[in-house]
Amino acid sequence: MVDAHTVQKVGLSGRDADLAAIGRLLATASAGHGGALVLAGAPGEGRTALLDAVVRHARGWTVMSASGHPDERAVAYAGIAQLDPAFCVGTEGDLLTLGLAVKSRWGTEAARRPLLCVLDDAHLLDEPTWRTVLFVARRLGPERIAILASVAAGAETGGLPVRRLAPLHPDAARELLARRAPDLADEVAVALVEVSGGNPAALIDLADALSPEQRRGYAPPPETLPPASGLRQRYRAELHALPERTRELVLLAAAAPQADLEDVLAASTRDAGLPDFEPAERAGLVTISGDTVRFASPLLRACAYAEMPANRRRAAHIALAGVLAARGAHLPALLHRAAATTGPDVALARQLARSARAADPAGAAQAQARAADLHPDPADRGAVLVDAARSAWLAGRPHDAGLLIRRVPRAAATAQVRARALTAEMRLPEGRPGARDLLLDVAADLADSDTPAALDALALAGEAAAEPGEQGRYAGLARRVAARRRGDEPPALALAYHHVAGLAGLADGDEPAAFARFRRALDLADRVREPGALIRAATAGILVGDARRAGALAGRAAVLARESGAPVLVPRALELASLAGMAAGDYTTANVAALDGAAIARATGQRVLAGAHLGVLAVLAALVGDRETALRRIEESGAGAIRPTCGWALALLDLVEGRFPAATERLVAVMTAPPVYGSALVQVAVVPHLLEAAAQMERAPGARVTGHPGMALGLEAVATGFDRWAGRTGQPAWLALRDRCRALRAREPEAAEVHFEAALGHTGEAGFPRAHTELLYGRFLRRRRRHVEARTQLRRAADTFRLLDAEPWAAQSVRELRAAGERVDQPAPALTGLELTAQQERIAALVAGGATNREVAQELHLSPRTVDHHLRNVFARLGVRSRTEMARLLNTR
Repeated sequence: MVDAHTVQKVGLSGRDADLAAIGRLLATASAGHGGALVLAGAPGEGRTALLDAVVRHARGWTVMSASGHPDERAVAYAGIAQLDPAFCVGTEGDLLTLGLAVKSRWGTEAARRPLLCVLDDAHLLDEPTWRTVLFVARRLGPERIAILASVAAGAETGGLPVRRLAPLHPDAARELLARRAPDLADEVAVALVEVSGGNPAALIDLADALSPEQRRGYAPPPETLPPASGLRQRYRAELHALPERTRELVLLAAAAPQADLEDVLAASTRDAGLPDFEPAERAGLVTISGDTVRFASPLLRACAYAEMPANRRRAAHIALAGVLAARGAHLPALLHRAAATTGPDVALARQLARSARAADPAGAAQAQARAADLHPDPADRGAVLVDAARSAWLAGRPHDAGLLIRRVPRAAATAQVRARALTAEMRLPEGRPGARDLLLDVAADLADSDTPAALDALALAGEAAAEPGEQGRYAGLARRVAARRRGDEPPALALAYHHVAGLAGLADGDEPAAFARFRRALDLADRVREPGALIRAATAGILVGDARRAGALAGRAAVLARESGAPVLVPRALELASLAGMAAGDYTTANVAALDGAAIARATGQRVLAGAHLGVLAVLAALVGDRETALRRIEESGAGAIRPTCGWALALLDLVEGRFPAATERLVAVMTAPPVYGSALVQVAVVPHLLEAAAQMERAPGARVTGHPGMALGLEAVATGFDRWAGRTGQPAWLALRDRCRALRAREPEAAEVHFEAALGHTGEAGFPRAHTELLYGRFLRRRRRHVEARTQLRRAADTFRLLDAEPWAAQSVRELRAAGERVDQPAPALTGLELTAQQERIAALVAGGATNREVAQELHLSPRTVDHHLRNVFARLGVRSRTEMARLLNTR
């Protein structure tokens, strides 16, 4: 049987679903229900490999096979002769007679053992054979016959079921490359996957043709298939069969950067017109859509360009450059001029660099990379290559950035320093050892020659947590760079100076000075539009406890990063937005930001940052007591409990379930773990939960807190530091948490009550944080036997938790209410008429759009059980009984 085990055994990476479909065909036929399946795909996509795998593993079957060949298409019944050499075909038989005879013969064979008919390249079989096979396939009934054919994409299949082979998923393509070339650099592997378009045959040809320098990324990767590639030879034959005018148009359309249809036609030197594209369209090589010429695949476009002689390619670029310059498309025109240039050209390189400043990061990277090729001086070439690498990284192409960095000449000393800084910045979220030291080294090297770059390095190094011994070095370097400030800098640069000075203040232990500097940075934030500067300002906002301001700045940074074509910065901005939302008690905003951030981080190749977002999502799930979803998100994050947010999430689950010693131990581990990217911000946010867990553990019968590992941290020092920091923020939400922590730490009941009342008296305290305080206060009052007052607090907490779908916390509040003497065995209040929560809105919208519970769970990183729970509450709140009713109601709102 062909199944997932076959995939492993034959090494068909990424073809699990295709083999599973074939397996279902064979299982059904073996059970006495004959059927057929046609696999359609482009050359090299693995049609033949799949059929070969099926034949090799079809034990217990009689296998008949045939392959189509162009040379035999005119030979009637050549295919039937391949399938069944013993079957005699007369030249006068009509389709009905022959088809019934073949069906009868195959049926007789299938009565003894199942019959598998395999036809490779069936579109190239002679027409009588293919028509006969289609005749039999359409009439299969209880026979144990399976017909499996492969055809080119778009070929006629006579109405049989068709499965279109998709390009390999990038992960499967990387797996194939790893088997073929184990020493391949990551950036090179990503580049080959992109060049190949996920075509398995192309991946193999590309990998086999790499030089040792290309394998390690020290020489540019190939832009197309090697000349000896069988796939390229196939494309070559198709291209050379085109008329001359058509070939010229195809070349003009293939030349990068790609021009639109009007410019391609205008650049033709043979007066070619739109009708001259028709032969290429009929051959399936290109399609014309509006003003765009689309090739059947990126590989075909690259081969169409490479197959032309060098002088024809140069002429095409010159012609396109003239057309584009005439209509004012300056950067594309310069790029075509650069492609036509055969040697160094400093003037053109400088023109490209100037044009790059006005382009989006993707266009800038292309222009800067071309400019680097035109610079004869290593220092100039290195500087432009680093600029190109940064632009590529901002455009969401870290693999291109890595390859460009590797090309920086060793003789370009300053460029090498900047390249190290960019490498550290790109890898900082990964928490690699030495990243902070590397950034500090860069800042020291550039402090006197490139102050903005030194500030960038210091900002990144300061935001990454550090060992205490490193703080002195950081503060000293920051002061050295800050001394170069003149006072007339543009807002973004002035903001960077204040931000770094604030980080230096924290390193020095001078919190008042740090707060003053961070607030100066926040004052400048409204005058800048650079996403990077706004991300720094948002970080400053979080560090001074101004969560709402930080969230607004982070959101603005994300919008501007999208608009400016710098998607790599969007997840970083959204991470700050989600943390700010949590700090402000706005879990809805935090959840949306983290979900979007995880998706964009994955799309831009930032897997570690995607994991950071999933860690935040795990905390959000744990805050409302959703164990299954929290654990699922922790697993998906790829780092487990070693990520600070994941440890925090696990501790919150312990807290809601009453495992206070375990919660304390986990939170202590978060506070004392070696510093990693983002841990400094988390270590402030977890303090209220740590103090709560320790206080609850202290009250447990027979508990001895003094011997607990948490005491090694010095809880009094932690509490005092948090109290001082929260007070300095002046923000109601943090002041409320400070007063709650004071209540939990108070030794005298009277003092605890005063602090609880103060916590609930802050105007900014609302939602989940307020309900949590009400629960703790109600529990305190109940233990003091003040049951009437306790019930007031606990009712409010229970109602809020229910509205927020925080069922475990609501259940805890109900248990406390019962202990305070209230009867709560009546059913929960009716939910009909209540507004949906943001989470419920997203789930309802996806379900109304036809998504299954499992698909919703995958989209929102929830457990299926959690989706089911939310969906029941959605039905109750909307007053509907089914998905159909819900969809109808939502469509009318």
